Amino acid sequence: MSYELIAALMFSTMMLMLLTGQRVFGAIGFVAVIAAFFLWGDRGGYDLGFAAAIKVMRWYPLLTLPMFIFMGYILSESRIADDLYRMFHVWMGGLSGGLAIGTIGLMVLISAMNGLSVAGMAIGATIALPELLRRNYDKLMVTGVIQAGSSLGILVPPSVVLVLYAMIARQPVGQLWMAGVIPGLMMATMFIIYIAIRCRINPALGPVMSAEERAEVTWGEKLRLLGAGLLPLGIFAVMMVPFVNGWTSLVESSALGAIAAFLAAVLKRRMTWQVFETSIKQTLGITCMFMWIILAALAFGAVFDGLGAVKAIENLFTVQLGLNPWIILILMQLSFLLMGTFLDDTAMLVIVAPLYVPLVGALGFDLIWYGVLYTITCQIAYMTPPFGYNLFLMRAMAPPEVTIKDIYRSIIPFVCVMAVALGLVMAFPDIALWLPGVVYGN
Repeated sequence: MSYELIAALMFSTMMLMLLTGQRVFGAIGFVAVIAAFFLWGDRGGYDLGFAAAIKVMRWYPLLTLPMFIFMGYILSESRIADDLYRMFHVWMGGLSGGLAIGTIGLMVLISAMNGLSVAGMAIGATIALPELLRRNYDKLMVTGVIQAGSSLGILVPPSVVLVLYAMIARQPVGQLWMAGVIPGLMMATMFIIYIAIRCRINPALGPVMSAEERAEVTWGEKLRLLGAGLLPLGIFAVMMVPFVNGWTSLVESSALGAIAAFLAAVLKRRMTWQVFETSIKQTLGITCMFMWIILAALAFGAVFDGLGAVKAIENLFTVQLGLNPWIILILMQLSFLLMGTFLDDTAMLVIVAPLYVPLVGALGFDLIWYGVLYTITCQIAYMTPPFGYNLFLMRAMAPPEVTIKDIYRSIIPFVCVMAVALGLVMAFPDIALWLPGVVYGN
């Protein structure tokens, strides 16, 4: 059997196992170890999994994951996010569609606090969505706002997904974070422009807060809430400024962020034992999940490297089929959209990283830029019917009056906006690469 056929058999077997509902790390790791067993015998099968485990245990940057996850859960469980929403509520309520626009701002700050899209979805669906519906905002528009805004969590630093991409692609995390800033803020701005235009055309979609209700909020209360909004920015600065200036390593900066979040909760007198215990348990669960997936991905990638599968695929696309590098890149992005119907971002990354990352480099594209493309495509895949990951999260968290049909319809215009943003980043790579070049030098 040719190496190319072995690689195709491995990939198809893994996808089949995933479709049967197996856990991601179990499907990937099982295929990797069984393939190594048949290719290189008993010793190869044993050593491959063991070597991957040791590599994960010695991977020092992996310590950043529990720090960032803990930081996000502390800020979420201590209800600091509630203060953020209240801030946008009183400051933006006087505009048509202002609360929906404020919700996008809330999602950007939540993303900077957490780095995971699930946290933004949970906060938006449980805090913002019921309030927007109570104020007679259009159900379809605000449901789409929550889903689109929560997707920013995997693009705006400190994105946990970009940390994983950096580890697998062997790229600097700091540069990837900087590369995600402008595209993330650009996408948030495009969402806000869309909301503002729609509410300007049809004010009934986003009613203005009544004058009586706005008059009830004193300027003292507004300024107090503005301080609540500056708190996550302060935590973000404590973490990022030393790292960008080279005063601390990535792991040290993540520890600073976790400590700053913990102290913020203590100073606001919200650090109860229940908050601490819940944050620790959630951090442990998600960190272990990431570590198992990374371990399986390393084993799978080692087999692919040993087979020379990447070279074979590169030869197939560029020599035998004669495809243009840009066509190959677009096909890769389309495959992400397909996989996003039944996989989350981490699973997609570890499945295709052994193939796509070396191929992207061989085609002459910048791997920092491609990390941003991958992340934006994952955001779109999350929300693409019929089986987008975020669609079902939204159905689980939304109030009963929001049906699955509403969720499907609500996301269409926001997916179009994100597709435009993806096209802009592909056409103008400097949108992603300018800031890393300024901060770290060309």
